[in-house]
Amino acid sequence: MKRFFRVLGVACLSATLLLAACSSGGTETSKNENKSESNGSEASSEINGVSVEKPIKVDKEAGTVTVLSKVNGKYLEEGTRHAVVYEGGKFGSKSIFTGLGDQIDFYNGLIEIGATAGNNMFKDTAAETNVEGDAIETTFTWEGADKEYKIDEVINDSNGKPIEMRFGGNLKASEENQTGCIMCLDSCPVGIVSNATYTYGAVEKRDEVVFTGNKDVLPEDGTLVAVTFKVAK
Repeated sequence: MKRFFRVLGVACLSATLLLAACSSGGTETSKNENKSESNGSEASSEINGVSVEKPIKVDKEAGTVTVLSKVNGKYLEEGTRHAVVYEGGKFGSKSIFTGLGDQIDFYNGLIEIGATAGNNMFKDTAAETNVEGDAIETTFTWEGADKEYKIDEVINDSNGKPIEMRFGGNLKASEENQTGCIMCLDSCPVGIVSNATYTYGAVEKRDEVVFTGNKDVLPEDGTLVAVTFKVAK
């Protein structure tokens, strides 16, 4: 009889361990499947040749530099002087579009496609100086967009003036300050590209103009947007 109960006990213990092992294996499989699905979704988010894994594309043949960005919904309601800023920079949360690519890589991309920088902006005289350099055309598109939109269609100038982006350059200042500024909405001594329509301080110091993202055109907060830059002809 004692032998019978010993055999029964061993059988029960084996069954318990087997159930536990099956349960553990099932949970791990579920986690792996979920992880795989998530990675697949992220990897498929490619727009105009850029993705989260490759946020900047330089196309020398087409003469373009494309930067993957995300809509910052805050600035569809509030004003800012920042159009596109790299997320890793000091001002990464202050722009209408949060860039996923580094501003220095962006600068090098413009040089690679043959753009000429103005390099005429300096902090002491910025308030009286309009940025120079090659005129830069900028277009925006995203998944489901009807077309590639021009900058004046996605960013509102409260005065109704056209936005005139130019390749200011400012490589040294950008490296030193690390604000992450890719494209600014008034002439800037740090931003790589900026708006020659207004001198530095027009937005934050002199209240000459208010810039906001066009909420009637742009998609919702967090949507990935490909921003493409090329030298205007």
